[in-house]
Amino acid sequence: MRYWLLRSEPDAYSWDDLIRDGATEWNGVRNYTARNFLKEMQPGDRAIFYHSNTQKAAVGVMEITRAWQPDGDDGKWASVAVKPLEALAKPVPLEAIKAEPRLKALEMLRQSRLSVTPVRDDEWAVLLEMGAA
Repeated sequence: MRYWLLRSEPDAYSWDDLIRDGATEWNGVRNYTARNFLKEMQPGDRAIFYHSNTQKAAVGVMEITRAWQPDGDDGKWASVAVKPLEALAKPVPLEAIKAEPRLKALEMLRQSRLSVTPVRDDEWAVLLEMGAA
């Protein structure tokens, strides 16, 4: 199993929207590097749902339920299916992520413009620890 961080602007699609819907197609990604990460995802992988722009915080954990399929008319983009697993007990704000030394190599911080990034096993554990009550 691999771990990921998927970012969405909460006014476009939020954690609450995912809970309401029960599942969604993670589509609309139009960056080649992010697309390539989507293509690496497999069913059973886990992902942090991160609210970008306004809230700037990790808020929940999702499961990848279907591997990638083409997204868009030209077929050069990718999407995956996801479902919510659980909300984090407390959101993990970007400031806290940046301040945590164990997350200094987190891809989200290194490639801050990407909406899809991998998360290493040890970083995943730290993020879950920070989001626990």
